[in-house]
Amino acid sequence: MPGHDTNPSSTDRTFREARRELAGLTADAERRLLLWLAARTPPVVHSDHLTLLGLGGMALCGGAYAMSGSSSWLLLLVNVGLAVNWLGDSLDGTLARYRGRQRPRFGFYVDHLADAFGALFVLVGLGLSGLMSPLVAGALLAAYYLLAIETSLAAHALGTFKISWGPFGGTELRIVLGLVNVAVLRWPSIAVAGETVWLFDLLGVSAAAALALLAVTAGVRGTRELLRLEGTARHPHALPTP
Repeated sequence: MPGHDTNPSSTDRTFREARRELAGLTADAERRLLLWLAARTPPVVHSDHLTLLGLGGMALCGGAYAMSGSSSWLLLLVNVGLAVNWLGDSLDGTLARYRGRQRPRFGFYVDHLADAFGALFVLVGLGLSGLMSPLVAGALLAAYYLLAIETSLAAHALGTFKISWGPFGGTELRIVLGLVNVAVLRWPSIAVAGETVWLFDLLGVSAAAALALLAVTAGVRGTRELLRLEGTARHPHALPTP
């Protein structure tokens, strides 16, 4: 879970940070790289600066996507924005932990609020680009938010914050999106069952369905786990709480 630079207040000492689950394909290499970067980050740079940098990267992606319909080379600028976002979004918490200056509640709240706005920037940009249907962009944004809501609820109720799903975490998804951007430069549309469809639409529908399925599956598992933990906790003869 991300942290930010500052000395923890007395109230933070009573806050129990959710256990993070990160198991993406690049997780081990990413941890080592981020620690290496944290050790070499100038003292003047704080975690808040990195969070803003990450959000700025998403704003750059959204703006480049919005204009890429008429200037397809801007898809490469999106990849620059993805790299900037990775640096800011991934290093902010590592830097705070490296310096021993975490704000777990502030970090969780601000970083995931930034993620929500970042997804909005990217998918609005795609919807305006002409390379993805606004309907598909809206469906993908809704599915992303649904999974993000479930993840945040699980962090609060179960004490586990899931950062990756199977082999895919945020870094892997950025890599995949970067490769898709390069592919769209060459094949913006493809033939499917005799019909021409935008490549972004085809992949966007698939991604929306996968995210929605993950959200439903995780929701069912979380509900079962909470029933296991609390379903039999009440004494059978206890009176209902008003």
